[in-house]
Amino acid sequence: MLRGTPHFFDDLGAGSNTAAEWQALLCGMTLARDLGLQGFDLLGDSLEAVREASAALSTGSAISPRREALLALAAQCRPRRIRWIKREQNLAGIALEGRWQGVR
Repeated sequence: MLRGTPHFFDDLGAGSNTAAEWQALLCGMTLARDLGLQGFDLLGDSLEAVREASAALSTGSAISPRREALLALAAQCRPRRIRWIKREQNLAGIALEGRWQGVR
């Protein structure tokens, strides 16, 4: 979800919930970069992913491939912050769930 508009990325592979949250975060960063955005907020409902991504940005530590990818994107379009939100507040998750239910 970017500025109220849902963006869907298909065929990203399989993985854990945390891997999916990281993939969503990196896709959001890629969209922000492509639009030339700076100082935006990233929102996520995975506390684990939000904490890990926030730590990577604050320390500059790329101790995993996903942190490395995040830092590379942040060098081009740095978010103001990454913030945790409740699942029921996550408009991107709600849009994705609605899309999935429509495909069943």
